[in-house]
Amino acid sequence: MTVESLWAPWRIGYVKDAKRSDECVFCVAPTHDPESDRAHGVIGYSQHSYVILNRYPYTNGHVLVVPYAHESEIDQLGPEIQADLHRLLMRAVATLKRAYGCPGLNIGLNMGAAAGAGIAAHLHYHVVPRWPGDTNFMPVIGGAKVIPESLEAVYDRLREAWDHSA
Repeated sequence: MTVESLWAPWRIGYVKDAKRSDECVFCVAPTHDPESDRAHGVIGYSQHSYVILNRYPYTNGHVLVVPYAHESEIDQLGPEIQADLHRLLMRAVATLKRAYGCPGLNIGLNMGAAAGAGIAAHLHYHVVPRWPGDTNFMPVIGGAKVIPESLEAVYDRLREAWDHSA
């Protein structure tokens, strides 16, 4: 059996970022500055929350819906923030449907490290576009996922759809 390598240089950011524990990526990302938003992958804002690209996506268009409040559990958020977070989650859904025409979505919140949260200290929803057959042989046989669109292209596509989903 021949073992082949998949070249994925964007993954080094994940490896290096995993070692930094002094700042929360979700607290520093929202700046409301268009240039900084693009650099951080921030798609849009609401009063208490924002939408950001997942830098290590499961599929194209995978976004996170994040409250500004640095809380680890959803019941630590007040009702106004919870409502705002849900409204923004619905706008993220509309944006992904418009941008990708995806026939399905996975929406999830992993609350706590035991539940699988990679950044357990700052809760966030995952919104993952899905298509029939999007899980193929690569994860099963090759132990890798193929993401065919760059994060920059995803950002541009979602920003355009975001502006039309209000």
